[in-house]
Amino acid sequence: MVDIEVQIPSAFDPFADVDQDSSGGAGVKEYVHIRIQQRNGRKSLTTVQGLKKELSYEKILKDLKKEFCCNGTVVQDKELGKVIQLQGDQRKNVSAFLTRAGIVKKDQIKIHGF
Repeated sequence: MVDIEVQIPSAFDPFADVDQDSSGGAGVKEYVHIRIQQRNGRKSLTTVQGLKKELSYEKILKDLKKEFCCNGTVVQDKELGKVIQLQGDQRKNVSAFLTRAGIVKKDQIKIHGF
């Protein structure tokens, strides 16, 4: 018989590249990942993951919601820790906000998505 390798397509995991980026080593930068997740139709979510643990996620979320006129929440994930979710495509807005507020530097932000 002939052995044939069959690759079964799996669902796309938007957080799969986080493990590659944080795979240890001296001098590895801690990145803040800003992603978009498609919901249904034209609806989407923007997720912000990788902020420092000592920051107040609730205060950051409150300022983001007020500035961009959108709703959002802080979700506790087992593997990723706290993740901020915002309604709509707010990737560029969130990136500009985080650098302007001095929370992270521009070279520490990775924007993922379409």
